[in-house]
Amino acid sequence: MHKVFLILLLLVFSVSAFSQKLEYNAQLYVFGDNREFQSQTATSQTMFGERASFEIGTTLEKKHHIRIGLNYLYEFGSEMDDKTPKFTAYYNYKDSQKTVYLGSFPRMGLIDFPLALLSDTLNYYSPNIEGLYGKYNWKWGHECGFVDWTSRQTDTRRETFLAGFSGEIRHKSFFFQNYMTLFHYAGTALSNGTEDVNDNMAAVLYLGSDIDKIFNLKKGYIRLGIIESSYRERHEDDEYDNGLSFTGELYGEVKCFALKATFSEGDGHIITNGDPFYSIGNYIRTDLFWLIINTKHIQAHVNESFHFINGNDMDSSTQLHLVYKFWN
Repeated sequence: MHKVFLILLLLVFSVSAFSQKLEYNAQLYVFGDNREFQSQTATSQTMFGERASFEIGTTLEKKHHIRIGLNYLYEFGSEMDDKTPKFTAYYNYKDSQKTVYLGSFPRMGLIDFPLALLSDTLNYYSPNIEGLYGKYNWKWGHECGFVDWTSRQTDTRRETFLAGFSGEIRHKSFFFQNYMTLFHYAGTALSNGTEDVNDNMAAVLYLGSDIDKIFNLKKGYIRLGIIESSYRERHEDDEYDNGLSFTGELYGEVKCFALKATFSEGDGHIITNGDPFYSIGNYIRTDLFWLIINTKHIQAHVNESFHFINGNDMDSSTQLHLVYKFWN
């Protein structure tokens, strides 16, 4: 831990020396996730901890932002040195139409994909995207994409990366949304072609409509679409294992309470970074949310989730999330 504090101290001095105005932000993210999964479809476990992050930097010409910092995960019941702090350093450009990130930058608040493609545990254990992100806005919608370099190839480590695209086209209360991910799992430097290389692609397409004004909700929508996935292991079988299912989602929010219901009907999917419940053919999930705190600096909510599997089994999980943000 002494090395961590020394690095942070050096970061503060280096940015202070070269910046015209020192800017900073800090965040505390506390999560509790208790999963009582009797069906064995997904891992039954309890994840309980907090992640603290701190960034310093400066802004040039109101559009160019440079940030460096650290974030650290402490899981309750563990030792302080069980986890290694993550390094954050990135360049960010933002104007009325374009947003660009380059470096190692926070995932939370930037990437919002369906759970079928990206599991919510990524926010717990993979807080940063290490690569690049870009977004372009039009009056009628937006499109964004990212590349996350998740493992560098060595003699003992495989090379992996995760890429994704998402976007929305909107006309009045109607919208079309697209999401796509690609995960590539290569071999080690010494594999000599003996290790299987995996390719995994998946996409979700939605057509939907806002329903908040119809039912006098704070926020509400309904969307229907498809989930498509393709997976192959090279050297074993060059053919793709394809999956296709029909999906839908209903969301409604009234005062400090919300309900979200999701279903997938059709083929099961192999999606490396997705929620494992979508590996089954018939899946329904219902979430009940209590929005405890929603202020400028603090957001906190509890949700109870019910997972219905193939019309027979039911699993449940309870989640608590609290985010405290502070900036100058």
